[in-house]
Amino acid sequence: MNLVRAELERLTARRFVQLMVVLLVVAFAVTVATTLAGSHKPSADEMNTAQTRAAEARNGMETAYQQCVARQNDVLSQDDVDQYFPEQCSEIDPLRQDRMPIAADFLPGVFSFAQQARPLLYFLIAFLVLFGFLVGASFIGADLNSGGVVNLLLWRPRRLTVLAAKLGTLLGTVLVLALLASVAYLASFWVIGQTAGLPGRLNADFWRSLGAVHGRGMVLVLLASALGFAIATLGRHTSAALGAAAAYLVVWELGARLVLEIVDTRRPDRLMLSSHVGAWLTGEARFYDARQCLDEGNSLCDGFYSLTWRPALLVLLVITGGLTAAAFAVFRRRDLI
Repeated sequence: MNLVRAELERLTARRFVQLMVVLLVVAFAVTVATTLAGSHKPSADEMNTAQTRAAEARNGMETAYQQCVARQNDVLSQDDVDQYFPEQCSEIDPLRQDRMPIAADFLPGVFSFAQQARPLLYFLIAFLVLFGFLVGASFIGADLNSGGVVNLLLWRPRRLTVLAAKLGTLLGTVLVLALLASVAYLASFWVIGQTAGLPGRLNADFWRSLGAVHGRGMVLVLLASALGFAIATLGRHTSAALGAAAAYLVVWELGARLVLEIVDTRRPDRLMLSSHVGAWLTGEARFYDARQCLDEGNSLCDGFYSLTWRPALLVLLVITGGLTAAAFAVFRRRDLI
């Protein structure tokens, strides 16, 4: 317990960590202030107009679907309608759409919490992932570079215990901070929706979906923190983690992606870590590959394939767990002087 308390004091006393917390608060304040300044409570006339336009849009979708079905059944020819339809009318079936037009879609300048909560949460998660990676890398990297770990081992001469205490303290602190930040963040926008915008339809499905995204986001933040910690441990410096991240983005996510497209590799997005991050965070990610239809020889093929959250999580756990295990193994045998 004394070791964990000491590590917690060291972590919170670091100027870089304090700076990152300040940047988090500033980004949070700017986003809230911008949203508040650009929103207003809609008047009764605005609501009536928006509801009318939303009803017209829904009726238009239903009409288009009925015309498509009629054309498919040879009741109408293409010359009898003023638009072209897909081969499969189910693609424009209103009942199969993710969402139908609502009044909030036709209220420009009005913040809707139900519509904007998820994109805003994605923004917060992205910032917290960056926060966790940088803090994790600097927490161990600075101590290894400055000799702080050596001094700590003189007091507690158990390498794996010390490293595990550092990692556990890091993950616990980042998780608590991420939870507090996300609660304050979403609560602020909920208040804006109630007072200077529209709350939207906040039913059980909405909160369940938002909670699932938040839970996945917190897991992603912890994985990023452990990843930064592990790479910095292996490289003995904070810059090792930063360099590895930059090299991966430039060499693999940009360079290798371009090469894979040139050589016409099938489903290249499966080889990108960013694709698995997106699949884990959203539950499922869809990508287009023209070769898929050629290989399958299916006239109904649309060229899209999916990555789901289960294999995506497995990939993230294997990479993070493997690097963390390697960091502990190297730290156990390395000469720290």
